[in-house]
Amino acid sequence: MDNSVRMGAGEAMRKAGCGFRWQVQFSILLVYSVTGQARYSIPEEQAEASIVGNIGRDLGLEVKRLVSGKARIVTKGSRQYVELNRDKGLLVVKERIDREELCGQTTPCSFSFELIIENPIQLFRITVEVRDINDNPPSFPKDEIHFKISESAVSGARFSLESAVDPDVSVNGIQNYSLKPADHFKLQVHSQPDGSRYIDMILQNPLDRETQETMSLLLTAIDGGEPQKSGTVRIYITVLDANDNAPVCGKPVYNANVIENSPVGTLVTTVSANDADQGINGEVTFSIPHVAKEAKDLFELNVANGEIKLVGKLDFEKTKYYQLNVFAQDSGGLTDTCKVVVQIIDENDNVPTIQLMSFSNLIPENSPPGSTVAVINVEDEDSEGNGVVQCSINGDIPFKIEASLTDYYTIITESPLDRETVSEYNITITVSDNGSPSLSSNKNITVKISDVNDNPPEFYKPKFTKSIQENNSPGVSIFAVRARDADWGQNARISYFLDDKQINGAAVSSYFSVNSENGEIHALQSFDYEQIRSFEFNVSARDGGSPPLTSVTTVTILIQDQNDNPPQILYPVQTSGSLVAEMVPRSADVGYLVTKVVAVDVDSGQNAWLSYKLHKTTDRALFEVGLQNGEVRTIRQVTDKDAVKQRLTVVVEDNGQPSRSATVNVNVAVADSFPEVLSEFTDFTHEKEYNDTLTFYLVLALAVVSFLFISCLVVIISVKIYRWRQSRILYHSSLPVIPYYPPRYADTLGTGTLQHVYNYEVCRTTDSRKSDCKFSRPGSQNVLIMDPSSAGTMQRMQSEKNILDEQDSPTEVCYFSVLIYVFKTCFV
Repeated sequence: MDNSVRMGAGEAMRKAGCGFRWQVQFSILLVYSVTGQARYSIPEEQAEASIVGNIGRDLGLEVKRLVSGKARIVTKGSRQYVELNRDKGLLVVKERIDREELCGQTTPCSFSFELIIENPIQLFRITVEVRDINDNPPSFPKDEIHFKISESAVSGARFSLESAVDPDVSVNGIQNYSLKPADHFKLQVHSQPDGSRYIDMILQNPLDRETQETMSLLLTAIDGGEPQKSGTVRIYITVLDANDNAPVCGKPVYNANVIENSPVGTLVTTVSANDADQGINGEVTFSIPHVAKEAKDLFELNVANGEIKLVGKLDFEKTKYYQLNVFAQDSGGLTDTCKVVVQIIDENDNVPTIQLMSFSNLIPENSPPGSTVAVINVEDEDSEGNGVVQCSINGDIPFKIEASLTDYYTIITESPLDRETVSEYNITITVSDNGSPSLSSNKNITVKISDVNDNPPEFYKPKFTKSIQENNSPGVSIFAVRARDADWGQNARISYFLDDKQINGAAVSSYFSVNSENGEIHALQSFDYEQIRSFEFNVSARDGGSPPLTSVTTVTILIQDQNDNPPQILYPVQTSGSLVAEMVPRSADVGYLVTKVVAVDVDSGQNAWLSYKLHKTTDRALFEVGLQNGEVRTIRQVTDKDAVKQRLTVVVEDNGQPSRSATVNVNVAVADSFPEVLSEFTDFTHEKEYNDTLTFYLVLALAVVSFLFISCLVVIISVKIYRWRQSRILYHSSLPVIPYYPPRYADTLGTGTLQHVYNYEVCRTTDSRKSDCKFSRPGSQNVLIMDPSSAGTMQRMQSEKNILDEQDSPTEVCYFSVLIYVFKTCFV
């Protein structure tokens, strides 16, 4: 495709009254001292949406200029073959373009239209040339041609043939004719000044009816397209006797002038022809074998006398002249051809038209003089003086009209405007031609004066605060900020925007969005109170004025806590590989602190208030748990009938709605000595498999270990009996009993969770009731861990300050150490 763009100064066209014609034309456009024209060339029959050209690039316009200026195409005819894609700046084919339908035989073929861009207003004229393609084969008016030729016809006699018709032009039109067989006849093609052709079939060798009475010839018309196309017609010749004179037309060319809009039946001209023969061979008839469809609908030929009359309405604006080829033929088939040229004379029969190409019906009051209000196109399809027009507007308004380009006028402001004085003007546009009588037309437009943008938006509050619960659904609407603007129209149209800000290292736009139309704020994420508790950001309100005015408000979003986290058990720690048990001596009194369940809840407020309940227990009458502090204590005196193994299930529940809970199992061993605990907890361990191939040395080692173990037990029992006797003596003495609580003993009435160090010690005097020893260990240190993988293994868990009571003798310490060593040696 050959595309070109020309930009230059405006030049006047030939006459303002020239009507629109489908022919090659160049228009120079001028708006705001900017003129331009573009010319493109495309083949016909292009598919819809095919690209004609990049109008934005060729005219030096950016795509955003085409979009913001509402660029559009204005055509003068009823059909629009191309359309503008403003988003890409392209001209594309809107509908199928048939060059033959558009221009007929006129070449080159083109059509023009205008491109209008507003704010500021710019006007460009675009011309698209439609190139012909070889889409039509040559065709003859008839399938068969019959001739009756006298055998007396001499060599060189001419017989006119109806030429073929090919709607295509130039090289795609008919280029050559061929005639087969060529024994008696040859072809001669004649070109006329108007570009048309006619064909003569010339007799080369005399005919002999007695030898050959009939002949059949094939006439072929070939065009020059690629690929070539052709059309044929069959010629049948009947050989007659003795008609040796052909008709002769009175004139080779007949010229006639006819006024447009002449009534039907008007005589155009009369053609004549003479034949020197007599009788039937001298009778001449007239015909127009090859005529365009438009001319056929307008003219009628009398075959007998050669009169040509009007049968349709002539329109100078469509066609200015017609050419008819009239054949004069005698009964012997001899013919002659004459040409009739009909010239159409123009009348002032078209009223000037006014087309509003661009119009700003609302202009600001601060517009300077010379501001463009409207661009109009004025046309008169008549020619000469009938098509010359004058354009004017009423003079009682602060506007004037100026000629910009041929057929285009611009209405501009002439003096300053004051909306408070006059807010609206009615402009009457009058256009008249120079015909006789003169024809005119009017058009009224209304221009409104708008106010300027002098008031910024104002929020109803300088600061907005709103709460939202955590775990919200993404996209939920929180609330809407509102602002008002004292201006009107577009100046009062408010849009809302989030100001750029970083919150916890992320943009505020990743957390919230604001509807630019109504100020509604949406949460884009689900918030977690435990991670972030509040947001503060700014929302801007901007009006639609030019330039826009802006105001800002502060928005605070508070996250409310939900009970979405269950309590977490910190102590006792649940293990899967071994059994953890709290040890309670049978001498424990009422209120003995067994252990304390420690839990936390990451929620806040009442959602983090924890309560402790005893869910299941081996003996519900023996233990209780503190509702607020989770302390597990005995509620009665421990007896010998109480089972050694006690299992408690404690439920920790928060105060949320609905509440959440966690469960922990507490194993308690009620015993005074390790052997007793060991014998009762052996069912928690797995039986150790013995190897049948134990050697004699292994048996001997087991025997030695068993002996040592029994010896240690005897020593420990002896020490216990001795201490028991000493305590009984002290118990019966008259010394006062004074309870003592070390400083590290925690308050049992606490309502919250414990500190990080959970140490509890209870010390009693040697005269405490039913005490079989005169010392006591801290309650939190009485923990037994039974490892199921080692049958009978028992380890004593001691705290960081596992120091024996000062009443413990070194001997007992030694015995206990030996006992632990023996257990490790025997069962590990």
